[in-house]
Amino acid sequence: MAFAPGRNEMTIEGVRQVFYVSGHGPVCVAHSGGPGIDSNYLQLTGLEDHFTLVRVDPVGTGESGRLADPAGYGMDTYVRFLTAVVDELGAGPVHVLGHSYGGCVAQRFALDHPDRVAGLILYDSTPVLGPELFSVAVEAAGAFPSRFPDQPEARAVADAFLNGSSTDDDTATARLQRMTPLYLADYFSRREEYDAMIEHMRYYQEPATAPDPTPFDMGSRLGEITAPTLILVGEHDFICGPQWARMLHDGIPGSDLVVFKDSGHLAHVEEPEAFVQAVTSMLQLNSAA
Repeated sequence: MAFAPGRNEMTIEGVRQVFYVSGHGPVCVAHSGGPGIDSNYLQLTGLEDHFTLVRVDPVGTGESGRLADPAGYGMDTYVRFLTAVVDELGAGPVHVLGHSYGGCVAQRFALDHPDRVAGLILYDSTPVLGPELFSVAVEAAGAFPSRFPDQPEARAVADAFLNGSSTDDDTATARLQRMTPLYLADYFSRREEYDAMIEHMRYYQEPATAPDPTPFDMGSRLGEITAPTLILVGEHDFICGPQWARMLHDGIPGSDLVVFKDSGHLAHVEEPEAFVQAVTSMLQLNSAA
C-alpha cells in the first residue's frame, strides 16, 4: 500500500476524498454511518495492532469534498467512492468495516465487488432502510425518558430525535450531539467520558437530508454475500438493534453474530476491549474459511 500513516487524499470524479491510515497488518477500510457523519467518531485505535486501518470521511463530510449537486448523495455514490478508495490502496482484497449506514454501503460493496473483500464486518447495521426501521427507532426513542426517570434531560434527548430539525451543518451537529445519548446503553453513568466523544461529532446537512431515489433492501440478496462476515450489535441499540442484526445473520451464509450486552450503537466506545476481541476474530474467521 502506497499511502503513509495519517491523513491522505485523492480525487474521485473531481471531488476530494480524504482518508486516514494507521496501524499495521491486513487492511481494514472503515466507513462511518449517517449518512452525513464524518469518520471522526469511529476511532478504532484498539485495532491498530491487528489491522492497517483506513478510515474514510464519506464524500460530503469532514475533510472530504462536497458534491456540486446535493441530490447526488446516495448509496450508489458512496459505493462508487468506496470502490475507488479500495482500488487506489492497491492492497488486494481488504476487510471492510461498515458502521450503521456505513454497513449498508459495505453490503452493497461486497455484493458488487466480491473479489475485493477479504472479510466483511457489519457493525450495528441493517439489511433494510425504510418505515419499519424508523418506526422501531421512534418507539424506542419515545421510551427513553422512562428508562431514566431520575434524569430530567432525558426528555430533551428524546425530543431532539423525535421533533428536532436542522437547516445547516451547525444546527445539524447541535441536534446530533443532543440526541447522541440515545445511541448509548447508559449515557448518564459515564457522562464525562461520553461527552468527550460527543463534542467531536459533526453532522452535515446536505448528505444527511438528500433523498435516495433507490430504496435500500438487501434482504433478498444477502445469500449472495460470499465473504467471511462478522455481524456486531449492541443489545441496547435503539436504531439498528438485534432484530436487524439477526436478519443479517440469518441471511448471510456462515456469518458470525456477536451481541454486546452492555452497549447501544457505539460498542467501540462502550465496550472497547470486547469490541477489539470480536473484530480481531475476523482474522481467525478468514484463516478457517
